[in-house]
Amino acid sequence: MWLPALRRMVKLFVVISVGTIVLSVLFGLLVAAPIMRSIAIGFYLVGCFVLFGAFFFGNRGPIRPRGDEDTGGLFRVTSRRLRWATQEEQEEAINGAAIFLPLGLVLILLGVVWDSKHSLF
Repeated sequence: MWLPALRRMVKLFVVISVGTIVLSVLFGLLVAAPIMRSIAIGFYLVGCFVLFGAFFFGNRGPIRPRGDEDTGGLFRVTSRRLRWATQEEQEEAINGAAIFLPLGLVLILLGVVWDSKHSLF
């Protein structure tokens, strides 16, 4: 069970890292920025975005709208139809945050390693 999960996590990490490097290099070339610095900033941005995703994924409350569409409007006073989240939905929210949190932290750490503006030692 752990080996397939680790394999999927590594694949997700590799795909996101390679995509970040490619897009960062292309954007760095577009704005004539140093390539190493562009890659570092790309890792910073993607890592922060993934951490935001982990935060919002993990902080979903136990109450969900009932049905497919949300009947409440922005200024509508009528009560919305709500239901309690199932155990599977709550576990999914926690597990999603558990995947995104380390992924975002590793991406930010990669940005620190790639950053040519600041030295680690």
